Amino acid sequence: MDEHNMTEQEKELAEDKMVNDAFRHLLDCYMNSPHRKKEEIITKAYNFAKQAHKGVRRMSGEPYIMHPIAVAQIACEEMGLGSTSICAALLHDVVEDTDYTVEDIENIFGNRIAQIVDGLTKISGGIFGDKASAQAENFKKLLLTMSDDIRVILIKICDRLHNMRTLESQAPNKQYKIAGETLYIYAPLANRLGLNKIKTELENLSFKFEHPEEYASIENKLASTQEQREILFQQFTDPIKAALDQMGITYEIKARVKSPYSIWNKMQSKHVTFDEIYDILAVRIIFTPKERKEEINESFNIYVKISQIYKAHPDRLRDWLNHPKANGYQALHVTLMSKQGRWIEVQIRSDKMDEIAEQGFAAHWKYKDGSETADDERELNGWLRTIKEILDDPQPDAMDFLDAIKLNLYASEIFVFTPKGEIKTMPAGCTVLDFAFQIHTFMGSHCIGAKVNHKLVPLSHKLQSGDQVEVLTSKSQHVEPSWITFVYTAKAKSKIQAILRKNNREKQKQGEEILNEWLKKHDMGLTTSLLDKLCELHDIAKHENLFQALGDNTLILTDKDASELQEKRSKTTNSKSWRRYVPFLDSKKKEEKTAEKENQLLVVGKEFNKKKPCIISETSIEKYIFPTCCHPIPGDDILGYIDNSNRVEIHKRACPVANRLKSSFGNRILDAKWDMHKKLFFDATITIKGIDQPGMLLHVAGIISGELNVNIHKIVINSNQGLFEGIINLHVHDRSEVQNIINKLKDVEGLHEVLQIQ
Repeated sequence: MDEHNMTEQEKELAEDKMVNDAFRHLLDCYMNSPHRKKEEIITKAYNFAKQAHKGVRRMSGEPYIMHPIAVAQIACEEMGLGSTSICAALLHDVVEDTDYTVEDIENIFGNRIAQIVDGLTKISGGIFGDKASAQAENFKKLLLTMSDDIRVILIKICDRLHNMRTLESQAPNKQYKIAGETLYIYAPLANRLGLNKIKTELENLSFKFEHPEEYASIENKLASTQEQREILFQQFTDPIKAALDQMGITYEIKARVKSPYSIWNKMQSKHVTFDEIYDILAVRIIFTPKERKEEINESFNIYVKISQIYKAHPDRLRDWLNHPKANGYQALHVTLMSKQGRWIEVQIRSDKMDEIAEQGFAAHWKYKDGSETADDERELNGWLRTIKEILDDPQPDAMDFLDAIKLNLYASEIFVFTPKGEIKTMPAGCTVLDFAFQIHTFMGSHCIGAKVNHKLVPLSHKLQSGDQVEVLTSKSQHVEPSWITFVYTAKAKSKIQAILRKNNREKQKQGEEILNEWLKKHDMGLTTSLLDKLCELHDIAKHENLFQALGDNTLILTDKDASELQEKRSKTTNSKSWRRYVPFLDSKKKEEKTAEKENQLLVVGKEFNKKKPCIISETSIEKYIFPTCCHPIPGDDILGYIDNSNRVEIHKRACPVANRLKSSFGNRILDAKWDMHKKLFFDATITIKGIDQPGMLLHVAGIISGELNVNIHKIVINSNQGLFEGIINLHVHDRSEVQNIINKLKDVEGLHEVLQIQ
């Protein structure tokens, strides 16, 4: 029946059927799971939530109850969670969006479900000022509640996944905010909890909404090269299948294709094209062990067998079997040379390992037989303890906090040994000082170096997997401000900052006492204007810095300071003070120009519509600020950000600064679009590398200026032992011109690398 011709009653009946069907599907999934069957309480939670959200709709127009059902469906089907989590997912928005309280939930559904709902509500709630970083504050709450019950974070990730799947109904500025938060916070969290499948989907959806054209382009290329991959996969796996059959192993071989987001990420970081990425295809061997206890040995047996068929890469064997990753991931990774001359990674894992790789900690509950789960619980609790330590020391800036946590979410691990041979898991890239703080704060703050594999090394020495580390300490050693520049872990960073802040407060207090003594001696009183004058005399920016310098003895006040202060007091009409009132002296023209520029800038007022995109054209470009962090030019995907002065900055959507802004100040993000007509010029830089040949520079310049008629602003070429590299600064109209130049230059013989810097 056509929707337009339906009566209200028919629409209502159709909606009711849709809602009931969705719930029936959820219940069927739950009843088919290995959990204890508690159908009654799930039905009760559904009916309660349905009643509570009655009459409310989502942005997409569908009944609101469809969202909690979908979140519960993800929790049940994709995470394998049980009735407590499913009920909490169904009820997760009730306290926040209706008049019901946590007490009501507790009375009807009991304490455990109420606690999880309370945790989920706390994350979303809270009143923050406009300048406050609400998202970072919410994230703090999320981690605090999560340390009480891990299910809080698991359901929050389910909630975020459903919001990402239904993001089309939101305005573009909201899409960038939500996608940015997802990439910055939720995907790394899912990764840390071993939810690989969900992490990949969150990344892909974020990428799809932030860079729709690039996403579509990669999807198309993946589709067009699928046939080649299938042929390669078959040719590569046929001999492996024959060998495994001969061994009598029950197995399944799957092709793993790199996700669009990770392909794009590699294209950006390595400056390569789609065709230059060789690890798009990987192979997974998933086997069912004959005996559960023997699964590690069986994995190695498979490895030995397949490395007799293909040559294995000596440096690319990754043993995550004996030392699982901190998120529970276990597998053996080996890279083999195929007959087609391509390196192909093969991941060997048991069926249990595969399920844990996809579902992470959620899957562990299916296999609770004691030993390994206890280890994984310990790993997780250790990580949560680190998070708690960071939370216990409130950072002055929520952004610092987010960055500190971020470091520990995505890090890949190395294994380091203590002098007694105990194994410690550390993030790759960590230093001796990180290791010292990991063991104990006292050890970190008094660390003077270490013996790594019995050799003396400094604090900043980076550790490698397999290193044995003995930390050396001295009571005379104290935390230095420079330490912050070379530690890597969030724990070490936060501890150093806390100690430095404490030391600074003590030094400032001493400095204030020194200043008071000195003023008393010279018959002067402590006033704000006197502090301002002292800061001006010694070229110090803030009063705290002045006190600090006095406390550190890096500044010692003399009689000369006293006489200068007295002189300043008496000369109330000195040259500088009268100049302030005469408008036409000093750097008047410079000030006029700045003021003129300031007046042109767009100021966001109360009437400003944040849902409308900022259109950047030749006439409006002067209204916006273009920071130097990412140099957007026409053709780049961009967004706007309302700064503290209510001006609008324009960033590339993939800019690292913009990523932090989306996560922490999402309500200030705006959509922005180009409307340029090749009239204005923008700076762009490309680098070239290749084999030095006579006339190469002439050839390159001929293509850029002659054929393509693009203005070369500056060119620098270095030649060494038959190779050359160069940097070319261009004046272009838009990004397509840069791409055109790169494509043309790639055809030049002897030119092996052409990259765009900005």
